[in-house]
Parts: sequence; C-alpha cells; structure tokens
Amino acid sequence: MTELTFSLAGARALHLAAQGLLQPRRRKAQKADLLAAIRQMGALQIDTIHVVARSPFLVLWSRLGDYPQAWLEELLAEGALFEYWAHEACFVPMEDYGLYRHRMIDPGSMGWKYSGTWMAERRAEVDAVLAHIREHGPARSSDFERTDGKSGGWWEWKPEKRSLEVLFTAGRLMIARRHNFQRVYDLAERVLARALPGWDDKRMPAIEDTRRTFVLKTVKALGLAKASWIADYFRTRPPRFDPETLAAEGALLRARVQGWDEPVYIHPDHAGLAASAAAGALAATATAILSPFDPVVWDRRRALELFDFDYRLECYTPAEKRRYGYFTLPILRRGALVGRVDAKAHRRDGVFELKSLALEPGVRVSERFARDVAAALQRCANWHGCPRVQAGATEPSGFSGVLQAALDGQAGREAA
Repeated sequence: MTELTFSLAGARALHLAAQGLLQPRRRKAQKADLLAAIRQMGALQIDTIHVVARSPFLVLWSRLGDYPQAWLEELLAEGALFEYWAHEACFVPMEDYGLYRHRMIDPGSMGWKYSGTWMAERRAEVDAVLAHIREHGPARSSDFERTDGKSGGWWEWKPEKRSLEVLFTAGRLMIARRHNFQRVYDLAERVLARALPGWDDKRMPAIEDTRRTFVLKTVKALGLAKASWIADYFRTRPPRFDPETLAAEGALLRARVQGWDEPVYIHPDHAGLAASAAAGALAATATAILSPFDPVVWDRRRALELFDFDYRLECYTPAEKRRYGYFTLPILRRGALVGRVDAKAHRRDGVFELKSLALEPGVRVSERFARDVAAALQRCANWHGCPRVQAGATEPSGFSGVLQAALDGQAGREAA
C-alpha cells in the first residue's frame, strides 16, 4: 500500500472513526453494542465520581446514545467483561484475560497498585480475607467491619480493603459483579470457571507476543498513532515492541500527517478507512459530550497534539486554583474538541446544571454551532433524567445568549 498522507482534519476523522465517534448513531443501542464498543476501545476506564453519570457509563453513552446503565454491570456479572489494570482500572473484554496474566504474576511491577510489604507483613490477615471468601462466597469491602478506628478515605483503606486490593492486583481475586457500583470480590478460579472454562496459565501468550498484541490493539483503537502515543494506552512498561518493526513486517502500515515530523502507524484493518480519511472523504459529523476519562482525551499530550486541546481534570485541584471547574466534560463537535463544560446533574430536581461552559480560543460561533452543542447537552441531560437544562456563565460571555436561545429552541422542538 502506498504511504498515505493525512491533513490534520483527516487524521482526526480516522481517530474518531476508530473510536466510534465519527458520526451520530442511527440505531437504538442493544446490550451487545456495549460489549462491541468496549472491544473497539480495548478497555473502558472506571472512575467513581458522579456529579454526572459515572465515567464508564458516559463514555458508552457518547458512542451509543441512550441505553440502560444496568447493562454494563450485567455484562460483568455474565463474564463477558472482567476488571483489571489496563490504562488504569478498567472493564476489559474477557477474551483478553490472558494478556494481563503477566501483570498479575508479577504484581510487584504494578507500582502503588500492589504492596509486597503489605503481603509479607500482614500475611495472616491477607490469608484470613482469602479464607473468608473461599468459605462464605463473594464479598464486598463493606462486608468487613472496620476495627482500626480510622475514618477511611482513599489512602486510609481499612486493612481488609487493602488486602482485597492486593489480592485483586495479584490475580488471586477477581470482581464477580458490582452492587450499587461497589466491587464484589470472589476467588479468581470461581470467576474463571464460569467465564473462561478450562483456563490454565499454559494458555497465557508468551511475553513477546503480549507486547506485540498490545501495540497492535493500541494502534487499531486509536485509528492512527505516533510511536510516542502507544505505551500510554494500555500503560505498557519497557521493554516495548517497536511499531517500526511491525511496519517492516507488514503488520502495521506507515503514514504521514501534514506538519508532523514523525510517522504515524495504522492497523491494516483500517486500511479502507485510512484511504477515505486521506482523501478527505471521511466526514466527522457527530457532536457529543465526553467523559474526562474518555480514550480520546485520557492522554493529555495526545489530545494536545491531535486536537490542539489542552485539557486538565481539575477535581483534584484546590477550588481557588481551578481554571474551568471541578469535573469539566470535553465537547466534541464535528471532528474538533471545541470546549468544555462543568456540569452537574441534580437528579432529584430534574435539572442539568451547566455551571460554566468555555469554548476554545478561535472557535467560530454560528447558529448551527450553537444548535449542535445545545442538542448534545439536551440529549445528555435527558439521559440523566434531568430534562431541564440550566445554563450558567460562558466563555466568551457573548455565547451565553446564543446557547440559551438554542437550548430554548431544542426544548420547544422536543415539546412539539
């Protein structure tokens, strides 16, 4: 295949096509579509903040539109998904379990996610947690009463919670299901007996094959990728498989983006899409509200290089130092990241509050632009069960009236 050259718009379109965000979805989502979307992304990051819908639910909504949130946890309980450390804590298709066994077998390489010191010094307590689950069945952290007198918090987990987590990272425990989004832990062998009958570590791919597969899966999920983008997607550690080696073998295609010095790589499965994108024939028409943990923006450097979108999540920043807000959601509009909105769902009152909305510098505001953004915000609000959208301050300030008029028009069309 002749080496392709993309405009920046074409590169963005190929990336969004690979991520399932190129065009609005025309068909109502089915449960199988959730699993297909996670397979397409390779992993679905988990986060528990829920000023709006929790991140994994929002990532799927951006691609699939309205769907019952219960489907995600059903897929986990049915064994179609499992949880493990992929990009971060993620839902991952069960057929990829073998790719992560090397991490489980060497949990000490997982950094803060595992504590060998805890396992050594608290061996009796860890064994007691394991024995409890073996005898009594799956358990939540809340099933163990706190006895150390501390109040909790991320860095003050009770001992049983820490034991559950190190056993999870070591692959001794798996997440059997979730209850009210709380993890329910069970013995790995019991979960695997249902989800991967006959699993044996002899089926685990060799480490070199695993490294190779992670590169191929990353490039396919991204649509196109600089070499420097690849490691972050599944958080792979050195030594890593060189994509240039795969390109020389024909396992990846090499291409160029106008204005970039280094090449990009494309999975052969996307050859047709890539040709269309390079020809300028891949139209990005979707407008969507994204999660801060969407794969499109979870690598902040990639988002800056590909979309010229300098994005930071500020929920861990002191309030007085925040620039945009606590939990800002990127706004994707027709192939560009055009702004961010700090939103909050007031479910009891049925109000979706736009605490602030900031457009990117240089974005050209038109009536069509405002209609696109208003429609996406209204769809998001409706899915949250908060049909009344309450707009606050905007940047630039002149966009406030245009947005409100578009929201009013959207509400009028829905009422009609």
